[in-house]
Amino acid sequence: MTISQAMVLAAGLGTRMRPITDTLPKPLVKVAGKTLVDYALDHLSQAGVETAVVNIHHFPEMMLAHLAQRPAPRILISDERDGLMNNGGGLAKGIKLLQPGPLLVMNADLFWIGEPKGQPTNLQRLGAAFDPAAMDMIMLCVRLEQTTGHNGKNDFNLGTDGRLTRYKSDDPNPVVYAGALAMDRALLDDAPQDAFNLNIYFDTAITKGRLFGLMLEGEWLTVGTPEAIGEAEAVLARLPQGA
Repeated sequence: MTISQAMVLAAGLGTRMRPITDTLPKPLVKVAGKTLVDYALDHLSQAGVETAVVNIHHFPEMMLAHLAQRPAPRILISDERDGLMNNGGGLAKGIKLLQPGPLLVMNADLFWIGEPKGQPTNLQRLGAAFDPAAMDMIMLCVRLEQTTGHNGKNDFNLGTDGRLTRYKSDDPNPVVYAGALAMDRALLDDAPQDAFNLNIYFDTAITKGRLFGLMLEGEWLTVGTPEAIGEAEAVLARLPQGA
């Protein structure tokens, strides 16, 4: 299916990015002259997303001013100035601004390059693979050797049937969660009203056999520390296809 709405998780404090984030929200940190949030929003726009919610907390006025300059997708703001909601609570709050139905979710501190030209994008493939009858969520996943700026740890094992389970050291097909997923808005209808971690829903979906994975095509970059900026820029210089 084509998914036309999304949420970008962008409200965190970016503590590992200090001292840069002492004066700047992490999503506005630039890599090769482009902000992290724009990498995420460009991925979504290229995939056909027309409306995206972005949550804000740290230096909110700077975020609002920057997002107001974007022509696409249409931006809706989920305001967390009164208190951070963690990734689960922030998502549950923000998607209430969207229409019922499927949506994409992206973290604001990562992107990828090197998608095959002339082929569906990673997010288009993710949307096409999402089957709400069989899945709670489908995650974009990546091999450890295709990552830059990551902590070196695997997150899940991808089964031959496409299902994900938590990674164990003897698993045959370890993968890293690439920070993007597809789900239906109704999945979080029963979510707590306060802050919580989205891992609760990941684990519930695993228990039910309803967490699936799809492999990313290209190189995945996550930018969580000042050092990771230079690492990402080196990859961009080596693989200039663009994000």
